[in-house]
Amino acid sequence: MSRNFYILAGSLLLFALIAGGMTLVPSSFQPGLPANGSLWRTIATVFLLCGLVCAFVGVMTNLFEQVERRNEQARRQSRRQRNRNL
Repeated sequence: MSRNFYILAGSLLLFALIAGGMTLVPSSFQPGLPANGSLWRTIATVFLLCGLVCAFVGVMTNLFEQVERRNEQARRQSRRQRNRNL
């Protein structure tokens, strides 16, 4: 599941880079698009923050999945040891 968050974070960060690059393009090259540079900077900032949040959620999800796996392995091992001692 964390892989999905990583993919989403990567996509949002790519869109943030594109929106950041749009601030450098003159308005004559953007027919029909918002030519205001501050709007593009705001969009880039929002995409960047959303991408960072998604990456953080992906990391936390991965950590919790790892803890669950190790906890399950420890439980299985303790059951095996109890069964051997009986």
